[in-house]
Amino acid sequence: MKSVQGIKVKTIDGKETTLAEYSGTVALVVNVASKCGLTPQYEALEKLYEKYSGQGFTVLGFPANEFLAQEPGTEAEIMDFCQSKYDVKFPMFSKIVVKGEGQHPLYKALTAAKPKAQKNPDSGLEKKLESIGQPRKNPSDILWNFEKFLIDRKGEVIERFNPDVTPEDPMIVNAIEKQLKS
Repeated sequence: MKSVQGIKVKTIDGKETTLAEYSGTVALVVNVASKCGLTPQYEALEKLYEKYSGQGFTVLGFPANEFLAQEPGTEAEIMDFCQSKYDVKFPMFSKIVVKGEGQHPLYKALTAAKPKAQKNPDSGLEKKLESIGQPRKNPSDILWNFEKFLIDRKGEVIERFNPDVTPEDPMIVNAIEKQLKS
């Protein structure tokens, strides 16, 4: 597996960096949005971050606007929303494209490393999205906002979770705890 640590990204305040800054840390990479039905997941993501950050874990939030324009704001508006509404302290990054034309190299690497996501067996999210004309066109495409990728301490993609697998779901918590122990 190939590390994603060398991929260039911008922090939400515009500073150039790479994910190598998080080398040695287990990370949950999430494409986020402020105006989505799944936006309340910010609260659970922050709780995960607070619970495990002292053990070498972080959440990395990447705003994206590909899904019914549910992240229309500027970086400043996004950060203000995240801090005022959900008290987000985990690192946030500049808005990027997570699927389709102009897809950011980070998301090309993430989806290539893990083309399929673990699903919530009790959820009808994928069928609901199809019914409103928002199907996943390619099996490896990001389905919607709040899809999650677990990255190990070496920067390798370990797991991928559909947006309807919530941050507190045992699938995610157990995967994080397993990586923190290794």
